[in-house]
Amino acid sequence: MAAEIVNPRSDSENRDASEQGGGAAPLESFDPAFALHRGGKMAVQATVPVRDKDDLSLAYTPGVAKVCSAIAEQPELVHDYTWKSSVVAVVTDGTAVLGLGDIGPEASLPVMEGKAILFKQFGGVDAVPLALSCTDVDEIVETVVRLAPSFGGVNLEDISAPRCFEIERRLQERLDIPVFHDDQHGTAVVTLAALRNAARLSGRPLGELRAVISGAGAAGVAIAKMLVEAGIGDVAVADRKGVVSRDRQDLTPIKAELASFTNRAGISGPLESALAGADVFIGVSGGTVPESAVASMAEGAFVFAMANPTPEVHPEVAHKYAAVVATGRSDFPNQINNVLAFPGIFAGALQVRASRITEGMKLAAAEALASVVGDDLAADYVIPSPFDERVAPAVTAAVAAAARAEGVARR
Repeated sequence: MAAEIVNPRSDSENRDASEQGGGAAPLESFDPAFALHRGGKMAVQATVPVRDKDDLSLAYTPGVAKVCSAIAEQPELVHDYTWKSSVVAVVTDGTAVLGLGDIGPEASLPVMEGKAILFKQFGGVDAVPLALSCTDVDEIVETVVRLAPSFGGVNLEDISAPRCFEIERRLQERLDIPVFHDDQHGTAVVTLAALRNAARLSGRPLGELRAVISGAGAAGVAIAKMLVEAGIGDVAVADRKGVVSRDRQDLTPIKAELASFTNRAGISGPLESALAGADVFIGVSGGTVPESAVASMAEGAFVFAMANPTPEVHPEVAHKYAAVVATGRSDFPNQINNVLAFPGIFAGALQVRASRITEGMKLAAAEALASVVGDDLAADYVIPSPFDERVAPAVTAAVAAAARAEGVARR
């Protein structure tokens, strides 16, 4: 059975902890975030009692030897008699943490702990943060491969592009458990779900829409791939040097591949040139898009400006021209939040002991997430709240069914 990962402290215990050892740090007097994070946000709690010698003899020696021997003879039993099938490793090297950039493994730990408690809170999935003190692709891959026997899945987090693409690909080739880079695929799933509902609200099929993505990093590339898989009419991606197109001579291998299946219209030049007449703007880059460029978009356009904390297009500006506006922030409607996707995706994959997470599973997750909105669809409600209790069960069931349909489920 899996150990439950919890925040074991009450509010009073948090206060007591901050009062020990010479008092609270000065920052805690001004910012409650420091008080909340003191001592970490999670712990491991046993799910079986050890109250007397009989419990001890079952939980540990000599009883545990019987279970170990059985697993040695039949390795698949590890899924039934350990926590393996219900726990995910949350792995980072600290090179692309939130909007903070390369801040290192220690500084990334508060985010990884947060990710772990979101797995538990929203998907019932246990997760362990692993911040690695290496950035070399080979070293990261080898480290995770050696740790993998303890886990049912690997969630890669906050690893900078383009290394993240190779790390994910190589790990999935070598492991028989799901490997999922949330910055890529979680963002793409939620974006597609919101776009499906925006299109439904406007009465237009995806195949009639032309989208422009600002940002050719991990999220931008994954969103472009998923939109193409979902049947978008066309999508162009822009980096700092302009639209990614086949005629550019400065493309990395990842961007050259991106150019091979995007931008069928053959647009070149700056982002602004691509936005003229576009139906959809998706921002995953930071920076600021001029209001004049937003005004040049097609009537009834959708603006998903997801940079945090400052959207590429402020909602007040976007609402002047767009029919649907979404951001990455929780203080505006239509928040594109990865927590809507990754807990349910992993819960579904673990439920059926999937060997990998396929494109079909991700598309199923997006479809299920979009369907939660149902008849309540409105311009300010194209994506559900992370606190909607229907989200995780819907995504979990859809992902598990897709895994079975695609032949990657093992139970």
